[in-house]
Amino acid sequence: MALVAQCWKRLLAGGGGAAAPPPLLHRLYAARSYSAQYEVKVGIPEFLKGVGNGVDAHAPKLEAEIGDFQKLLVTRTLRLKKLGIPCKHRKLILKYTQKYRLGLWRPRALN
Repeated sequence: MALVAQCWKRLLAGGGGAAAPPPLLHRLYAARSYSAQYEVKVGIPEFLKGVGNGVDAHAPKLEAEIGDFQKLLVTRTLRLKKLGIPCKHRKLILKYTQKYRLGLWRPRALN
């Protein structure tokens, strides 16, 4: 009961409000607002290099068959399968295209 009374005193005195987020949350907010230094002109090869894990080995095949990066963003798994891309690479490509469409991921500028 004493604890409840003490909490009420703090709230009424104005010391218990949520003025600033805790340090951990503040770091999370700061990390989400960070943007990459360099904007990359994204094409199919740059996108696949950004995905990593050897997916960029399929860049010539995808450029020849799909051609445009915007078409890659809406390509489905069956089309990638018909092009002979292995399951793990298809999964990575589809995962990162979804993240790219939502604005949650961009390939980094490679020097």
